[in-house]
Amino acid sequence: MEHVLGLDCLVCGERYAPEEVEYVCPRHGDDGILDVAYDYPAIAAAVDRDRLGGPGMWRYRALLPVATGSRTPPIQVGGTPMHEAPRLADPLGVGRVWVKDEGRQPTASLKDRASAMAVVKADEAGAAVITTSSTGNAAAALSGICASVGRPNVIFVPAAAPPAKVTQLLAYGSTVILVDGAYDDAVALCMHAASTRGWYNRTTGFNPYMSEGKKTVSFEIAEDLGWEAPDAVFVSVGDGCIIGGVHKGFRDLLAMGWIDRMPRLYGVQAEGSNYLAQAWAGGEDVLTKPPIEPSTVADSISAGLPRDRIKALRAVEESEGAFVTVPDGDILAAIPAMARGSGVFGEPAGAAAYAGLVRAADLGLVGRGDRVVVINTGSGLKDVASARRAAEAAGTGTVTVAPSTAALDEVLDRLSLP
Repeated sequence: MEHVLGLDCLVCGERYAPEEVEYVCPRHGDDGILDVAYDYPAIAAAVDRDRLGGPGMWRYRALLPVATGSRTPPIQVGGTPMHEAPRLADPLGVGRVWVKDEGRQPTASLKDRASAMAVVKADEAGAAVITTSSTGNAAAALSGICASVGRPNVIFVPAAAPPAKVTQLLAYGSTVILVDGAYDDAVALCMHAASTRGWYNRTTGFNPYMSEGKKTVSFEIAEDLGWEAPDAVFVSVGDGCIIGGVHKGFRDLLAMGWIDRMPRLYGVQAEGSNYLAQAWAGGEDVLTKPPIEPSTVADSISAGLPRDRIKALRAVEESEGAFVTVPDGDILAAIPAMARGSGVFGEPAGAAAYAGLVRAADLGLVGRGDRVVVINTGSGLKDVASARRAAEAAGTGTVTVAPSTAALDEVLDRLSLP
């Protein structure tokens, strides 16, 4: 880790050498979230942003906390497409809109970026087993990346997780433990198993390197826009690690002079799982604010006590953005709306970011002069049942026809098709 200066505690500011601590600041227990500090002038002097080489997220290796010579997984993570969507921008009165499609990752979510980092760091630590707790996407990501390198892993998932996500875990060969409880219960059991058995712990908001993997999405956004930062970025928020990573990525680029300003970051939460939106609006201390009881159709952003709440709140405050809340009905409606307006099919959590943009436009937070990026964090194939309900609610259903041309003509005439 040539350009890493240390790990900074976000609670007390203490800096540690990477070898001094494993996951968190010892002064604050699990709440002592750490942030990787870099020697930005050294990186800027050593790396030419216009001569980056290699595919996917590892083209930014000099900006990542990996040891020289560490092997990266053979499966490509990162390098996802970003589509401009004028048919989303125009009705909202927004200048330009792009959708960054993280559903195109190997396991179909942005969480692959963190899991690829976890596999590398586990190798560096010499751990035999990697574990995580997840509502589904982080689990599938770790499962798939581990499968690519033959690494044993144990996954803790709430029993209510969508079947498609659990099926991914089984297909990849993970040891899957379904927890008969909420996400926070799965986290607790995972933390216990990791600490007592010496497994490498990928858990979000505990392992400081997960944000470092996720931040590469910001590098790609900036590079795709010719190293010109967008005005605003919308991202759904549950545990807070993704928006924290997005913020860290843009901070890195700004510190090196690769971009000239920080985009406003808008964290989108479901009304039934809006811990961070509450804290931001009320000026509450997230270290003392008690958990809430989450309830939302967007399982990937359901969190009663966000693990990475410090980084998430800092991301919005330091970027002069905002938290926006949207009801489940708007989240479901956003699935077909985003798909039809951009061609990108998102799961509820992914479409929530677009629902947040719609809400922000209504509130006047974004407008005609803004260049906006919406991050679709996961594929709609992750939760087909919700997508089907949303499409049917939007007036799109199937049409059954008898196997005859006469019957077909009658149906087509009734549908008023040309």
